[in-house]
Amino acid sequence: MRSLRRHRVVVPVLLCVLAVLGARPMAADEETADPAAGPGMHSGGEATGLSAEVMRLYEEAAVATQVYETGREEAEEQRAKARRAEELLGIQRRHIAALREDLGRIARAQYRTSGGLPVAAQMILAGSPDGLMRGHHAFAQADLAVNNAISKNRRAEARLAEDEAKAAAEWQVLEKRNTQLAALKADIEQKLESARSQLQGQADAAVAAGACRGAVRLDQPETAFTSAWVAPVETYTLSSSYGSGGARWANRHTGQDFAVPIGTPVRAVGAGRVVRVSCGGPFGIEIVLRHAGGYYTQYAHLASVAVDQGQHVEPGQWIGQSGTTGNSTGPHLHFETRVTPESGSAVNPVPWLAARGVSL
Repeated sequence: MRSLRRHRVVVPVLLCVLAVLGARPMAADEETADPAAGPGMHSGGEATGLSAEVMRLYEEAAVATQVYETGREEAEEQRAKARRAEELLGIQRRHIAALREDLGRIARAQYRTSGGLPVAAQMILAGSPDGLMRGHHAFAQADLAVNNAISKNRRAEARLAEDEAKAAAEWQVLEKRNTQLAALKADIEQKLESARSQLQGQADAAVAAGACRGAVRLDQPETAFTSAWVAPVETYTLSSSYGSGGARWANRHTGQDFAVPIGTPVRAVGAGRVVRVSCGGPFGIEIVLRHAGGYYTQYAHLASVAVDQGQHVEPGQWIGQSGTTGNSTGPHLHFETRVTPESGSAVNPVPWLAARGVSL
């Protein structure tokens, strides 16, 4: 997962980005399905718009999460600052209380050691002018030191109390803003989940009919890959691995599964050409690419496709969106590496990608 160093200006900037994203029109208003759909496929402007809407909400949800997490961390820092100020204030108050207690002990000791006479009376009854002056000087110095200490601590206490109030007020403002951000984040995620459900419903209908919809035209991100090979999805959790057993497969699992939400962008792992886009069967909606060297990669259980048969693709290019069509128990991408475009020729994709510099 990528991380971002957070500063105080990050939240306003991200809020502006989120506002811009929220103001963007739905892609369905601007896009139409590709008229050059292949055999067994039909165009679908509604599907194109829904796929683009899922991507838009996907992006908004990511930004909203970033904004919320940044605000939450700022609130935690401010709360910690308020707690530190409160602790320092408690220390100062205890220090002043100790000084006052010391003054009381000094006064009581003076009365005990001088027969109950106050210090001023002792000075008046001094046996000589020198004694009077020394007593006066000692008394004045002690009184000044104690008064200065008390005054200094009172000023420090006032400053700390002000800092404590300021930190607490800022924390409350952050908490209020974070409550609003959490509500905004939840609203976007709810809309995204609804759009994902609709996208999957359309995909299931297409698979049941055996007729894939036309390729959707998603806005491709700007990429700057330094290698010729990438993972098929950006963020994922590895689930069923190559060769694992299970009741869902006749023999052994022939690929590597990537657990991702419905609508997640699926990427071409390397440069190649689309040799198959099909619906139906155990793989649901699937894409097969041919790469240099005679290898093929398969991307199955999709919710939508963004490429046409015969099209050339680049490393990292979005070729579709993940789903749970076909023989699938939940949203994921089934990824295979093959030596032919057909099932039954799969090789373990994990070491195959590792040999090309992609560690999963």
